[in-house]
Amino acid sequence: MPTITLAMTIKATPAMDDFLIRAAIGGIGVAAVTGPLGAFVVWRRMAYFGDALAHSALLGVALGLLIGSNTNVSIIAVCIAVALLLVALQRQRYLASDTVLGILAHGTLSLGLVVVALQGSVRVDLFALLFGDVLAMTVSDLYWIYGGGVVALALLLWLWRPLLAVTVHEDLARVEGVNVVAVQLGFMVVIALVIAVAIKIVGILLLTSLLVIPAAAARRVSSTPEMMAILAALIGTVSVIGGLSGSLQWDTPAGPSVVLAAVVLFALVMLLPAGRRT
Repeated sequence: MPTITLAMTIKATPAMDDFLIRAAIGGIGVAAVTGPLGAFVVWRRMAYFGDALAHSALLGVALGLLIGSNTNVSIIAVCIAVALLLVALQRQRYLASDTVLGILAHGTLSLGLVVVALQGSVRVDLFALLFGDVLAMTVSDLYWIYGGGVVALALLLWLWRPLLAVTVHEDLARVEGVNVVAVQLGFMVVIALVIAVAIKIVGILLLTSLLVIPAAAARRVSSTPEMMAILAALIGTVSVIGGLSGSLQWDTPAGPSVVLAAVVLFALVMLLPAGRRT
């Protein structure tokens, strides 16, 4: 009997190591993308905008299952459509921007839940969608995360200077010849792509925190935009590793544990002397 138990333990250990390694690799890949993008989200005060797009991701999942398409593609399509709708609605003067964001965020999330509920023949793990399921990471998920992440980073690097100019002073950037509308649309595409990439890690409800918290912590000690982007990615990486370690140690949900680790790092960074803020 002890021999059988020992053999089972030896066989189980590599499998356990494999899923932890995949979770860590996937989380690091997401942190590398959300850090630099989160810097712009913080600079442009777009946390609620990102939250609205993240909430709409559930509608993308639901529609993808309904029509039988790739859910990642449907998430990107719905996020871009919602982003365009948000931009159009923010130009009206009847409702404030935060009101419009709240209506669309909760409206798309609720519609997604209803569409999922109506598909009785399809089983969906709502907890994993809402709060992430990084420990269920597969090799195909890693391909998607790193493939989509490389595309998102490439687009962000291409948009870096004009986006920075628009962020600093939109009217001045327009005078200098920057196509503000094209830059903003490109930025929305990057956000939509990153949401589709990161949803597996922390889920729909916690996704914005991975964009905002590491970037907010990095801003405290950064003197240049580039330094802030790099530090945000590093803080996000440490948050992923710390969150996964805590999840394994105390048997807590992995996604929320990653976010909590990011909050702890933010609190520690806030105790440091502030640098010349970006």
